[in-house]
Amino acid sequence: MPFCEVSSCQNAPESAADDNGIRIFYRTYGRGPTKILLIIGLAGTHDSWGPQIKALAGTLSPNDDEFPAGDDGTESTGMEVCAFDNRGMGRSSVPTKKSAYTTTLMAKDAIAVMDHLGWEKAHVFGHSMGGMIACKMAALVPCRILSLGLLNVTGGGYECVPKLDRQTLSIAIRFMRAKTPQQRAAVDLDTHYSKEYLEECVGTKTRRAILYQEYVKGISSTGMQSNHGFDGQINACWTHKLSLAELEAIRTAGFPVSVIHGRHDVIAQLCHAKRLAQKLYPSARMVELHGGHLVSHERTEEVNKALFDLIKASEEHLTPDEWTNLSINTSGWSKTWITYSRINSEGGPCLSFMVDYVGKMHAFMLYLFGLIVLAFGYIRRSIRSLRPVKVGSALP
Repeated sequence: MPFCEVSSCQNAPESAADDNGIRIFYRTYGRGPTKILLIIGLAGTHDSWGPQIKALAGTLSPNDDEFPAGDDGTESTGMEVCAFDNRGMGRSSVPTKKSAYTTTLMAKDAIAVMDHLGWEKAHVFGHSMGGMIACKMAALVPCRILSLGLLNVTGGGYECVPKLDRQTLSIAIRFMRAKTPQQRAAVDLDTHYSKEYLEECVGTKTRRAILYQEYVKGISSTGMQSNHGFDGQINACWTHKLSLAELEAIRTAGFPVSVIHGRHDVIAQLCHAKRLAQKLYPSARMVELHGGHLVSHERTEEVNKALFDLIKASEEHLTPDEWTNLSINTSGWSKTWITYSRINSEGGPCLSFMVDYVGKMHAFMLYLFGLIVLAFGYIRRSIRSLRPVKVGSALP
């Protein structure tokens, strides 16, 4: 099996000693000079990128399979694609300490995979938490990024909290109660796809019925994510944050960026994706599609086209003005943000008040969300503890 041994020197000092020596499971597909690294999101495995691997590499047969790339009757696309399981999921290592899960550490895992493969540069595409990891990676080694594709991503922290309405609260409750592959599959469908898509008929069945069987089979084969892995990856999302310097490094690196998002995403709100794209102006392009959180599956052709457009823009060395579909005048926020970034990068006054205020708001939102979860758990336990009391007949 193909594994990348992540050197302990790549782990940050806060990583526990027993979490050193992380092993990352990966697969490569196709052959060619164009290299593409795919980074999946929370609780996902490498094969969640199936529709994109098929389009980009031209095959779903791994290079280490019985039939090497090009020998299975498929035509080569000139691209080599690598997808891997993040730490805490699938066949990769599952550290036991939350401190071993940050988007920075996971970005270093991705860099280690590139080093292991001998890739100097690559197009890097990330979905959800994978998009956060891809951003950290681009900030750490911008010279190794050819293009950056961010699917259904947010800025992390409080932006990970979904819109609080009846639908999302129902999903959250069902998710916490899910203990079997069948229960988990039912919840995942409602979080990954739009309601309209699930209700479409394919022959005599709805997409929901078809996908439900596929999800149960997939979850049963890979197993439910461990508590350590899930808690750790959640921690990575909550603690993720891009500093002004990191945003500036990505924005000015010279590679094109695509922020691709589903309008009906109940997990990652569209407004946060738009804000991130605006912060990366003029290098970024915003692509809105009619889909849910797993827009890469729901709108496969449109997503794949957007990724091919991104690769083409990189190869043709388009300027930011030629690539972006955003405007500096789209909102006062973007203009203000860019001005603040430039002031800070030029050694001017640091906007400590603004940063502190935003940080406190993040903390407050997370605290409030935590209180809601704790209150729900307390009420549920209290209701379960209630038992009917038998009352004897009254004395005459």
